[in-house]
Amino acid sequence: MKNILLFSTLVLFLVSCGGGEAGIPEDLDGKKTYLKDKKAALTALKTEIASIEKEIEKLEPKKESKRLVSTQPVVKKDFNRFVELQGTIQSDDLVSATSEVPGRIIQMSIKEGDNIRKGQLIAKVDMEQLDKQKAELNKALELARDVYTRQSRLWEQKIGSEIQYLQAKNNVERMEASLETLNFQQTKSNVYAPISGIAERVITKAGEMASPGMPIVQILNTSKVKVETDAPESYLAAVKKGDKVVINFPALGKEINSRVSLIGKTIDPSNRTFKVEVNLNNASGIYKPNLLALMKINDLTVKDAILAPLSIIQQNTAGETYVYVADGGKAKQVIIETGESYDGEIIITKGLDGTETLIVDGARFVNNGEMIEVKNVGE
Repeated sequence: MKNILLFSTLVLFLVSCGGGEAGIPEDLDGKKTYLKDKKAALTALKTEIASIEKEIEKLEPKKESKRLVSTQPVVKKDFNRFVELQGTIQSDDLVSATSEVPGRIIQMSIKEGDNIRKGQLIAKVDMEQLDKQKAELNKALELARDVYTRQSRLWEQKIGSEIQYLQAKNNVERMEASLETLNFQQTKSNVYAPISGIAERVITKAGEMASPGMPIVQILNTSKVKVETDAPESYLAAVKKGDKVVINFPALGKEINSRVSLIGKTIDPSNRTFKVEVNLNNASGIYKPNLLALMKINDLTVKDAILAPLSIIQQNTAGETYVYVADGGKAKQVIIETGESYDGEIIITKGLDGTETLIVDGARFVNNGEMIEVKNVGE
């Protein structure tokens, strides 16, 4: 209405000024006087327009402004709080393949990184020294048997002493036992893999000496691994075997759900922590030992909790906590009491019953009872 009136007035003003160039004086003084008159007329017209606008504003009913906000329903669901701890992938199955006899390694059948199956040939040990010992013993045994045979005949004829007979017999039996031991040791020239896995490290190479018990190859079984972390002793009562955990592997961009498989029985006095372990199946071999893992342990669960975004919680000068809800097109302040919070959500213990609609965006700018307009998501 106001714009139409202004346009109409300007049209009338232009029409009243009509006459075109024929009405404009030709001389300089006449033009100046003409311009001055027109400016005076325009000023009077603007004053008149302003006066009319004020009268229109008085006559038109005022429209109450509304605060633009966004809302969301109160969430009622299970509340889970997690504590995040840093851990690493560990493998219990790191076994060394060793030789049971001393000797030089004459053959190495695997190299680092190879997949190995249980019972696979790892290395061969040179048994040349053992062969020499065996040849010498066979020769000595041959003589001992001959002496024993002769002593046995003499003893049957009651010739010679019994002690000579027994000594000859003992020498044969002792050498036969030694030969049996050498024959058994000779079967240990081959070194076999005690478990299946990956050749993590080759310690003794072909041409080097192997000793009994000295590792030749370290074999790592990564089919089953575990995430191990140290939890502060303050969580001892909250963390239980079987509790739900979420494990994130930043390097892999992967997150999985699992459960606590082991709780340490002791507290480390140096840092006041206890062990928490989670077993993982690693058939694909994606989890490498010492890989960084972030373990989130569920240390608190509240069933059917009434939740609200932490960002909309406010306090008044009296120290009361409150939120704003949408009520009949207006903002309504509701005094509440809160509980635990986690990940941007907080439990409302008193003040809301779960049926309300919370004011989210704009909650910190509205006043109690103020008219609101709800904007659509994405606006």
